[in-house]
Amino acid sequence: MKFHAVLFDLDGTLLDTIEDLTDSMNAALGEMGFPPRTVQECKFLVGDGREAYARRALPDGHRDRPTVARCVELMTAHYRHNWANKTRPYEGAEDLLSELGKAGVKLAVLSNKYDQTVRDAVGRYFGGRFDVVRGERDGVPHKPDPAAALEIASELGVPPARFLYLGDTNTDMRTAVAAGMYPVGVLWGFRPAEELLASGARTLITRPADLLALL
Repeated sequence: MKFHAVLFDLDGTLLDTIEDLTDSMNAALGEMGFPPRTVQECKFLVGDGREAYARRALPDGHRDRPTVARCVELMTAHYRHNWANKTRPYEGAEDLLSELGKAGVKLAVLSNKYDQTVRDAVGRYFGGRFDVVRGERDGVPHKPDPAAALEIASELGVPPARFLYLGDTNTDMRTAVAAGMYPVGVLWGFRPAEELLASGARTLITRPADLLALL
């Protein structure tokens, strides 16, 4: 096979999490006296970690550091208890993981979401299918910095050039390019084809099973 490992983004790639993310942000915004955001808006606000999500969701003129920190605190507290209310795997995701496992491909997840939440979500919906699961951790820069992706490659003993990277945002494509991995954009996630191609996607796929032909 051309690729020996697949590195997956989580939100918008394996799991449809946007409604729970939107509800948790709107709970925080409501407590702070700010207007809510729509699901469609939040698709373009998420992807770069909790602080960036809060900053983007807050109204203009209310993005100072203390306000952003308070929003992160409230949103995180709500999400901790409500992250699985509406979240579901995308159709075909579990079948894809099963086929990749049968083929002996190493599997990993890298997300900008808080590390424990990533581990909880992957464990709940996908059991032990993944060799490595990583989320936001202190001292490790967020994607699109390639540090965490390269750490995973080293841990699995697979050269970055043998990794296929699957994601749904510009952040994912830029991470893959920076890490020397093969960037594949998914069209069932949160962002449009134009963004993915402009950020370095080499291939776009419309359903999870399409990935198998790339291996």
